[in-house]
Amino acid sequence: MNFISDYCNLDKNRIHFLDSKPESNPLMTPLLICPGLSETAEEYADLLTQLLPRRVVVLSFRGRGKSDSPLRGYDLIDHIQDIEAIVSHLSLESFNLFAYSRGVSFALGYMYNNPNKIKKVILQDYPPEHKQMSTEWADDYIHNYLIPFKRTGNISEIAVNGIARDATQIPFNEMITKPVLILRGMLEGTLITEEDVQKYKELIEDCTVIEFLESGHDIRSSESEKQLEVIQAFLNEAGEKIEQR
Repeated sequence: MNFISDYCNLDKNRIHFLDSKPESNPLMTPLLICPGLSETAEEYADLLTQLLPRRVVVLSFRGRGKSDSPLRGYDLIDHIQDIEAIVSHLSLESFNLFAYSRGVSFALGYMYNNPNKIKKVILQDYPPEHKQMSTEWADDYIHNYLIPFKRTGNISEIAVNGIARDATQIPFNEMITKPVLILRGMLEGTLITEEDVQKYKELIEDCTVIEFLESGHDIRSSESEKQLEVIQAFLNEAGEKIEQR
């Protein structure tokens, strides 16, 4: 596919993104994807193709993939600034948000700061909070996840240590007036509890929860077809249907 692979500048750093605009229908509301903790934009290339002709933009947050790794600045506000930089660079005026895992907290933070830009929100398997990491987290994450699963190229050690150092615990308690779809894994490994679901329902005026009975945290790997169908149905409500080319 003829996707755009480019960078936007944020201070002295570059944030990488993929954009399916050349293949998309300009009449459909774009979708901006906020990946998980160690995910890169490239890992969502298949979803960009599957959601055509809707325009989809996905970024690699600071310290991930092809984006630069600043020495400082890995708290919630810093990741929100990554999103703001992409939105400004691409002149996105109205769009939907899809976020997975820790990307959920970045997306929620952005939405609270920029409510007028957001139409719909999809949040996958993460509680309504920005988590602070323990002092042991960085070493454990590198040696027990990134190295054995060959993901050291996805997120820099600078970013991992920066998150461990900078991340603060922030609960999200403000009401959400946008339509929100919650995707929840039901097997071992899921990061969203029944209490989290109830909290979302208390915060969100228009909340839909879809359970994935054959999935833990990584719904996209275990139930990709169902996930795609659910996402398309949610985005296509109110008559915005996808027409296959």
